[in-house]
Amino acid sequence: MQVVYQRCCGLDVHKKKIVACVITPEGKELQTFGTMTEDLKSLVKWLQSKECPIVAMESTGVYWKPVYNLLELFGIEAWVVNAQHIKMVPGRKTDVKDAEWIASLMRHGLLKRSFIPDRPQRELRELLRYRKSMIDERSRELNRMQKVLEGANIKLASVASDILGVSSRKMIESIIEGQSTPEELAQHAKGRMKAKKDKLAKALDGLVGPHQQMMLSEQLKHLDYLDEQIKRLDHAVARK
Repeated sequence: MQVVYQRCCGLDVHKKKIVACVITPEGKELQTFGTMTEDLKSLVKWLQSKECPIVAMESTGVYWKPVYNLLELFGIEAWVVNAQHIKMVPGRKTDVKDAEWIASLMRHGLLKRSFIPDRPQRELRELLRYRKSMIDERSRELNRMQKVLEGANIKLASVASDILGVSSRKMIESIIEGQSTPEELAQHAKGRMKAKKDKLAKALDGLVGPHQQMMLSEQLKHLDYLDEQIKRLDHAVARK
């Protein structure tokens, strides 16, 4: 079989250890490393000592990411390969270690690399994914607040399209502070909400207990925190 890469390495990456197999014209060598940054630097030095310019590893979980980042930093070409593709390549012996098998496939040009964006794009994707998770969490917390209000028979959502709008928020804050007269709460209506004061008074006629006031208070604080967090992430994304 034709040799495409004279010097290459296969990595079997796990949570706490990395098994590396380097194949060169001088032969084959296996080494095991830890996954701490110091261990990864030792891996890089070992690859450099073997004059190995290219490395392949499976795209399993997230454990490949710090390895990829460090190899990229030191100018070693890193391939991330779909695990299913490796399994589909015929001819593997059962006693061959994963790292050795990956290195052998790499050596003969039988691997297909997955697309990995450059570092700025990867960082941007991480920020966007985290931002989405915070937006999703905000929606869940808003739903929890809505359930507390409904449990107290406060039908604010039936009248206001946004229960965290300026008027609605002030009403919820007043409920938390113990101002429970429906007519008093309806007086916080601003703008177009003023025309709905009668409906609001009916919707705000509920029975709110101390534990519900406490829950609403904590939920409002959490929502404010999430809003600030999303805003900071927006700024970070804009700088990318």
